[in-house]
Amino acid sequence: MRLKDKVAIVTGAASGFGEGIARRFAAEGSRTVIADINDQAGRRVERDMAATNASVRYVHADVGLAGDVQAMVDAALSAFGRLDIIVNNAGWAYSRRSSLELSEADFDKLFATNVKSLFHATRAAVPAMRKTGGGVMINIGSTAAVRPRPNLTWYNATKGAAVTITKSLAVELAPDKIRVNAVNPVIGETGLMTTFMGVPDTPENRKGFLATIPLGRFSTPRDVASAALFLASDEADFLTGVCLDVDGGRSV
Repeated sequence: MRLKDKVAIVTGAASGFGEGIARRFAAEGSRTVIADINDQAGRRVERDMAATNASVRYVHADVGLAGDVQAMVDAALSAFGRLDIIVNNAGWAYSRRSSLELSEADFDKLFATNVKSLFHATRAAVPAMRKTGGGVMINIGSTAAVRPRPNLTWYNATKGAAVTITKSLAVELAPDKIRVNAVNPVIGETGLMTTFMGVPDTPENRKGFLATIPLGRFSTPRDVASAALFLASDEADFLTGVCLDVDGGRSV
């Protein structure tokens, strides 16, 4: 029960890494707000978690919109009285293609979801954490920030920004006892896998990607959830500004 009595928000929690994080946090004792734009999937996760006696609330939130993010934080405060942890997991990517081919509309959506969301989350969550003497922010980045793959330049840029934001906020918010860390997963078995690959998800096409990961497998929601749990727990209370590569050795 490493998060007993803690209140956490996990964005993009209706599937993939976010769902894995939310479930793991709840299993470790947190009261959890799961936020997503997919209401049907979000409600499903809420029902499943509630069936295990978890204290959970689902909130619809487009993380690129300031009003939605503030409402998400307000919902946590209303339901559970405080905010200790926020995991900025929600993200978006485009299918691999030439950097000259991405439309301006997709570029704007990409940066709103992956970067502007961190701006909104900081402005909404930090005041709530200051009131209770501290907290933890965890940003889900990517190995794309440190070992970028070609034909994903603008996505790589958003994750590079997430890493820089994490490190800068860690220093800025340290006097408030707010720790800011990041988790950088390698390509994982989620709904975005085919998007990142840019080719059909076949055993043959997987081989090329697996060849770049020394431990020989893709990341899983369990891998990312375990890393996020450690960074959120009191066991990591002297860690801030850490960008933890969960990548089977890819970044090496």
